[in-house]
Amino acid sequence: MNIMANQPRRLESYVGGSWVRGAKEGVALLDASTGAPVASIDSSGIDFKQTLAFGRERGGAALRRMSFHERAAMLKALGQLLLEQKEEFYALSTLTGATRADSWVDIEGGIGTLLSYASKGRRELPNARVLLDGDVEQLSKDQSFSAQHILSPLQGVAVHINAFNFPCWGMLEKVAPTLLAGVPAIVKPASQTAYLTELMVRRIIETGLLPEGALQLICGSVGDLLDHVEGQDVVTFTGSAATGRRLKTHKAIIENSVRFTMEADSLNAAVLGLDAAPGTEEFDLFVKEVAREMTVKAGQKCTAIRRVIAPRAYSDALISALNDRLGKTAIGNPADEAVRMGPLASLDQREEVRARIRDLAVDAEIVGGDPDNPSVMSGDAKAGAFLNPVLLYCDKPGAARAIHDVEAFGPVSTVMPYDTAEEAVDLARRGKGSLVASVFTNDGRFAEEVVLGLAPFHGRVMIGNRASARSSTGHGSPLPGLVHGGPGRAGGGEELGGIRAVKHYMQRTAVQGTPRLLSAVTGRWMEGAGAQADSEHPFRKSLAELRIGDQLVTAKRTVTLDDIEHFASFTGDTFYAHMDEEAAKANPFFDGRVAHGYLIVSFAAGLFVDPAPGPVLANYGVDNLRFLTPVNPGDTLQVQLTCKEINPRANAEHGEVRWDCKVTNQLDAVVAHYDVLTMVAKTRK
Repeated sequence: MNIMANQPRRLESYVGGSWVRGAKEGVALLDASTGAPVASIDSSGIDFKQTLAFGRERGGAALRRMSFHERAAMLKALGQLLLEQKEEFYALSTLTGATRADSWVDIEGGIGTLLSYASKGRRELPNARVLLDGDVEQLSKDQSFSAQHILSPLQGVAVHINAFNFPCWGMLEKVAPTLLAGVPAIVKPASQTAYLTELMVRRIIETGLLPEGALQLICGSVGDLLDHVEGQDVVTFTGSAATGRRLKTHKAIIENSVRFTMEADSLNAAVLGLDAAPGTEEFDLFVKEVAREMTVKAGQKCTAIRRVIAPRAYSDALISALNDRLGKTAIGNPADEAVRMGPLASLDQREEVRARIRDLAVDAEIVGGDPDNPSVMSGDAKAGAFLNPVLLYCDKPGAARAIHDVEAFGPVSTVMPYDTAEEAVDLARRGKGSLVASVFTNDGRFAEEVVLGLAPFHGRVMIGNRASARSSTGHGSPLPGLVHGGPGRAGGGEELGGIRAVKHYMQRTAVQGTPRLLSAVTGRWMEGAGAQADSEHPFRKSLAELRIGDQLVTAKRTVTLDDIEHFASFTGDTFYAHMDEEAAKANPFFDGRVAHGYLIVSFAAGLFVDPAPGPVLANYGVDNLRFLTPVNPGDTLQVQLTCKEINPRANAEHGEVRWDCKVTNQLDAVVAHYDVLTMVAKTRK
């Protein structure tokens, strides 16, 4: 299909494994710069109950049969293929009003998020279908009854209702952790820019990489879809708080306790430090950041800076500097390479922003920009949804209400002065919960006071200063590894945040039982589960031969005073507890000179390592190392090494093996306990 054909096209939904047109002609979607028709959208006639059932029964079942690593590999392959087709997405994105730079955040930022989750899945998750959460809980003294928390994929569908401003990123940042968790998704993009989402979904489906039913798309209204959601489903929403509250209180969502995540209105603030006077690097960085956040995507970002909180003494200089920078912003059709800010997404959106500017004007005065007479260098000033950047100033923000309640979702910000750090925090908090705040300062004390004051009211706080200027991703950039979300009016939910986001689509369950049966369920050996030892050293076994619970009990070695002194001399670690008998005895933890902890670990390795070349390829670390009982000269060490977990890599000839290593003394007291991590070949050579 030639998506870029000149005549408007009817968007289709992808449901039940097929592309489906709505029963009606639908609503016209217009080019944001020229007003020309781009597409029409309608979803009438779709059986939404069946759409949910198809996702649960086909997509969910197929995804759950895959391991985390297999799903991660699927995401990686998908992201790589989408990158190869990015220019097609860029071309269509122009019609939404996005410049090339704006589209980069949406398109390559979205694909980058997909690839980031693919990488995290391979690096941070096991090649398994269940995820362990926390340590084993011992429930009996004799180790006959224990518990382990596990996370398993929900057996429903994730319904993602997205906003218009990021038609690609908004979908991919939710779909990536959903699919990695093993849960199918139904995506419902906002109508204004749905034609770009539809194009990307078409290209995704064409790859054939996703199991049937793993991803479905609804272009248009969701109709009665929410009437049919069940307790295993998840609903996420990005958009206005009013719409979000209405969806959150839907009868089926409440009655079935459906998980609901909302990312809504956010009056994000940027605070200029008391130390950041005009002429400092922080002042200049602040001006640049505020202007950028006002003009990127024409201010249509949930993370954009809406409230500019600055020391009163610097306010006039700040307003002047911002107006100077904003006045140089070239506004017009983003197809023009000289344009730096495009139009809003639609004429309706422009009228909405103008109305909110009038609301803000109750508390503030316009000190820069004319909201009613856009100045454009290209595009149609009447038919296009253009709006100049508008800067307001409120002299008494502590007594105002509208500036802390009203969000103009466009290139609009309000400067408000403060006199003390405490007052700056108070003003930021009046936003009643936001996605992000930023603090520009080079003063550690100011940063501490303000950041800790802001943290309970924000999902993310960015500190900007001269040292991070080149490397900083900026105030408004959600990142895959960091939480995107915020408390209060920002929705009270979380998206992204690395593997945390994957867990949003999984059920945490406490499984109780005997250690042997818990190990069978979780695929991880635990104390009390029993072990098997044979004549062959476990290091001689490949992954194909090794089994959870394979165990080696080593020979013994006595630690001498000469050993301790030699280790101290050889390493340079002459800490008094190892070298001075009287000083060691004065220590409340020791009865005299003790062996180095790392000497114990080294001797333990000498006891359990098989030296010949074989399936064990490398030791790549230890986890959870603890020294539990001091070792004195004359103590005798022995090691119990047990295969704890086997994690083969999907596309390699080796995998990771985790070994439980317990070092005891002649009294069977545990002196050290830790996990040894090794790379092991899948088969013997």
